[in-house]
Amino acid sequence: MFKGSMVALVTPMQEDGSIDKKALQALVEWHIQSKTSAIVAVGSTGESATLDPDEQLEVISLVIKQAAGRVPVIAGTGSNSTRSTLKLTENAKRAGADACLIVTPYYNKPTQNGLYHHYKVIAETVDLPIILYNVPGRTGCDMQAETVERLAKIKSIVGIKEATGKVDRAQEILARCGSSFGIYSGDDATGLDLLLHGAHGVISVTANVAPLKMAEMCEAVLQGDKILAEKINAELMLLHKRLFVESNPIPVKWVLHNMGKIPPGIRLPLLPLDNRYHQEVKEAMQNAGVN
Repeated sequence: MFKGSMVALVTPMQEDGSIDKKALQALVEWHIQSKTSAIVAVGSTGESATLDPDEQLEVISLVIKQAAGRVPVIAGTGSNSTRSTLKLTENAKRAGADACLIVTPYYNKPTQNGLYHHYKVIAETVDLPIILYNVPGRTGCDMQAETVERLAKIKSIVGIKEATGKVDRAQEILARCGSSFGIYSGDDATGLDLLLHGAHGVISVTANVAPLKMAEMCEAVLQGDKILAEKINAELMLLHKRLFVESNPIPVKWVLHNMGKIPPGIRLPLLPLDNRYHQEVKEAMQNAGVN
């Protein structure tokens, strides 16, 4: 089972939108040195929606090569088409991914039974561990706990990234699926709460800019040190919140650029962080000791 702080990695880009491979390799190295438990490549934060399939595979392959088995690499392979998701997942397996993260199909608004069959087909076709990804605020589709319970009975479906921010939802999934089924927070602001209620880790945006602190916070919970975990989380809380003053990954890419980690590029229809938010994001950086 995957545990701890797992970064939802950005995809570094030049101002023209081209992928910066050297910056990507450097980010992977930084995360490994900062005790990040796993790297999620080409998820929502990695701008999967605006990367074409060849680019997605290129980024995933590059992250896997750079990680070189030192940390697990989880590939984002979801789309709103079951056929496309199958192809992306097959590509990730061939590239050597340790697991895949598959978001609920967006825009289509499938039924709960449709969701079940979508994931079932992928699980039965590609022999790779699958982490479900529920983020209704982005997809317009909310996978219910009953559906997760059905899917958890399929051997290769090993966990869920639950990004509703609802602690009671995670608790219900845990009660239905048992502690052997991985539950991962997809909402940094409530991540500690979910961990304290039995979740196994956080797939984190904040970890992009404060990887060591996120790793230490998650490890403290897993070791039973609630006081230390709460202390670290309090230092990060303003950052958790202000990395979402505009749509993710706009703020986090702006922070990483200010840290000198990546160029300023981001792809339309997203634009760089609006000037009116610069000061409050800088304040959150200072609060968290990020520079």
